[in-house]
Amino acid sequence: MDNIIFELKDVRFSYLNKFPALCGINIKINAGQKISIIGANGCGKSTFLQILDGLIFADQGEVVFCGRKLDEKSLSNSGFSREFRSQVGFIFQNPDVQLFCPTVKEDIIFAPLQLGFSKDQIQKRLDKLIFTLKIQDLLERPPHQLSIGEKRKVAIASILIIDPQILILDEPTAGLDPLTTRHIIDLLIEENNSGKTIITATHDLHIVEEISDIVYVFGQQKVIVKSGPPASILNDPALLEANNLAHIHSHHHKDKIHIHPHLHLEHHLDEN
Repeated sequence: MDNIIFELKDVRFSYLNKFPALCGINIKINAGQKISIIGANGCGKSTFLQILDGLIFADQGEVVFCGRKLDEKSLSNSGFSREFRSQVGFIFQNPDVQLFCPTVKEDIIFAPLQLGFSKDQIQKRLDKLIFTLKIQDLLERPPHQLSIGEKRKVAIASILIIDPQILILDEPTAGLDPLTTRHIIDLLIEENNSGKTIITATHDLHIVEEISDIVYVFGQQKVIVKSGPPASILNDPALLEANNLAHIHSHHHKDKIHIHPHLHLEHHLDEN
């Protein structure tokens, strides 16, 4: 039997009751899966992730977490809220949202302190993360002085230290150099190999095959237009073009113009 951790049934959400962001999402996510959400800007990817993390709540439909309805009422229960927040970790697209303490070390240990972890537990987990993410030299620095890649590592560390079973990531490699991207992808694969569920929204189609068992394509109508294994999605140029994940690219060769689809791959942002 499937071990379903999230189930969304006809979930709808709009901002200010007039700007639709999700228009009927149905999805089941099983424990231990790697899930990727792809789609053009404005298709509802970030909204979907925030609903999974209980940061916002559906206007219509139902969100179920491990057999229990996830809504404002359930999260107002301190016992359920504590259990949920210890199991689900969310890494925002903008790491500045997560980093608010005077030093990197204080940011990383903030959540486990709030959750009542012992000092010994925190130190052991901090030591492991320092080694894994190579952030020893950052610990006493103020977060606002870090590069985007360093901030991303610290934001990830601030979630991994509570050892959640579910990691939700919004564009975790956006704006990063290839080496830092590689480190983060390797880390996510390692976390998944240890049994964790990984749910990622991304524009970077280079990484989708490695971080996905199933890919969900969100369309401009704020619904899931297709899902399937990474190969079936990435090898469907018509689907990618229709959902603004590829565009027509032309170039000159021997006095002739050649036109072909060109995927929206994150690495091309650094070409200029």
